Amino acid sequence: MGEQPIYSTRAHVFQIDPNTKKNWLPASKHAVTVSYFYDSTRNVYRIISLDGTKAIINSTISPNMTFTKTSQKFGQWADSRANTVYGLGFSTEHHLSKFAEKFAEYKEAARLAKEKSQEKMEMATSPSQESPAGELASPLTPVTPPMENINGTDEICDTTPNSDNRPEPAQNALAFAHSPAMTKHWEAELEALKGNNAKLTAALLESTANVKQWKQQLAAYQEEAERLHKRVTELECQSNQTPVIKSQKTELNQTIEELENALRDKEEEMEKLKEELENMNDLMEQKDTLTQKLEETELRSRVLEEQLAGAEQRLEENQEEQENFRKSLRTLLELLDGKIFELTELRDTLARLIEEAS
Repeated sequence: MGEQPIYSTRAHVFQIDPNTKKNWLPASKHAVTVSYFYDSTRNVYRIISLDGTKAIINSTISPNMTFTKTSQKFGQWADSRANTVYGLGFSTEHHLSKFAEKFAEYKEAARLAKEKSQEKMEMATSPSQESPAGELASPLTPVTPPMENINGTDEICDTTPNSDNRPEPAQNALAFAHSPAMTKHWEAELEALKGNNAKLTAALLESTANVKQWKQQLAAYQEEAERLHKRVTELECQSNQTPVIKSQKTELNQTIEELENALRDKEEEMEKLKEELENMNDLMEQKDTLTQKLEETELRSRVLEEQLAGAEQRLEENQEEQENFRKSLRTLLELLDGKIFELTELRDTLARLIEEAS
């Protein structure tokens, strides 16, 4: 089957800054697919993420790795083989928890696979401790099954070269016939040998499978070595193009200087904008103060307008009263003039009568 994806999610990928070992450097401009892969041939779990055609994560899970949640949506783990620390930023806390659960699950699977592989290697390379001494010389030595006589009684045939002291078959049959305990003992020994033989056969098969797997790994390592050799050859060819590289380096340095100058200009503009912003803040404070004063002035103006309206109303009332008073004075003057005219006529009349009487 080869290597197949077993779980995938999406996240923003980061790597630790190799210089500071503190700051995170984004490995992708946007969220990318992060997948767990399982190689059934090598029994290996890996975390792989691609940004286009570039592999930004290629981390083999080992039993000593630990995935740590540093926040509700961010987690990280250290990869000693890649000599870096990977960080993943998820869109939700659920996705982070799911990824952490899968990490713990596959880490435990990798640990069990490693222990099982070690056990297979130990069983394949060391003789079994369960077999009696002298019975099995190596894992590849077959166990000779006992022969069965015509009466159905099991007899163990001695296959050792030295048979001088061996009793006769009739004597052996007589001894086993009169000793059921010895028969049970040898039957138990036979079952133990059969079990050991089955275990050694299974270990041999597993060792053969491991040898095939190691051969495949060796072939993969050889392919990787050839690829690296080709890469070294390409780099050596590129080193022969030193003048072109130097000219490109010079152009890049000039571009960098221009960009640095532009950056300084932008920083100066930013400083000016900051000063202007501070001035704008002062102006805004002044504006707020003047606005408050203007509101107070408008309030006072409304109060004065109300007072002026009251004064005008009182003035109109006073003017009406004065007009009425003038009208009353004119009436009184007219009456007074009439009385004065009547008195004058009365005086003239009295004067004439006095003159006529004298």
